[in-house]
Amino acid sequence: MQPVSYTAQWTAAIRALETERAEDALFSDPLARALSEPDGFRLIERYRGAGVQDFVVIRTRFFDDQAAAALAQAPDLRQVAMIAAGMDTRPFRLDWPADARVYEVDHAPLLDEKARRLSTLGATARVARAPVPADLAVDWVEPLKSAGFDPQAPTLWLVEGLLFFLTDDQARHVLSTCRSLSAPGSRLVVDMTSAALLRSPFTRAFLATLEADGNPWRFGTDEPEAFLETTGWTPLVVKEPGAPGAGEGRWPYTPQPREVTGAARSWLVVAEPGAGGAT
Repeated sequence: MQPVSYTAQWTAAIRALETERAEDALFSDPLARALSEPDGFRLIERYRGAGVQDFVVIRTRFFDDQAAAALAQAPDLRQVAMIAAGMDTRPFRLDWPADARVYEVDHAPLLDEKARRLSTLGATARVARAPVPADLAVDWVEPLKSAGFDPQAPTLWLVEGLLFFLTDDQARHVLSTCRSLSAPGSRLVVDMTSAALLRSPFTRAFLATLEADGNPWRFGTDEPEAFLETTGWTPLVVKEPGAPGAGEGRWPYTPQPREVTGAARSWLVVAEPGAGGAT
C-alpha cells in the first residue's frame, strides 16, 4: 500500500491550487503543495470534471467555518477528532483556541509520512496534536482512547471526505461510533453525497476512474437528515454547495430545490448528539 493515498494527495493538490488563487481564495493552506506529492497534481487532471474539485474547495471552507464557530461558541469544547485526517493541516493554519487538542485518526503509514514531511518543512502546529494510527474498517476506538481521548469531554468530530468510500453499513458504523463517544455539547461536521449522484450520467466518467484506481465511491443518501438520525445525530445544518454559507458564488451549478427528485447532490452537515443515540 502506498504511504499516502491517492485521495489524500489529490485533496491536498486542490487545496494548494485554491491557496494560490490571485485574490478570492476561500482559504489558505501553504503546506498543501508539499503534502500533495508525488501524484496530487496529476490526479487533478485525471479526476477532472463533475464539479468535484469545486466541491472540495467549498467543503474545506465550510468545515473551517463550522469548526471555528463550534469552538468559539462553547468554551468547554476543546477536543477535536479528525477521522480519516489525511493531509489536512487545520491545526497548523487555523486560529483555534490555544487549549484545543486534536486527534488525527488515519492509517499509520500516512501519518508517519505526514509527520516526516511536516518536520522537513519546519511546520509548527498552533494547538496540541496526537496522531492516532488505526484502521477505520477495524478498531479505532481503543487507539483513540490510548492517545488520550476523553469520551466524557465534548468533542468536535470532523469527518471529511470519508463516507463516500464506505459501504452503507460502514458509514453508519463510523457515525454511530462517534455518537457513542460523544458527551453532551459535542458537534459533528460531515459531508456526504446523494445516492442519485452515484447513478448520475454526469458523474459516470469520474466515478469509473476512481473505481479503476481502486477508490470506488459506494455510499450515498438522498435523505441525509433521516440517515443521520439513525446514527444517533440530530442535524442542525444541512446545506448543498452554492447555498449561503456553503460556497455561494463559487459553485458553478444552480442548486436544485429539495423537492426536485433524482437530482445529483452533495451534502454539508452539522449535527449534535440526538437524545436517544443510534437506532
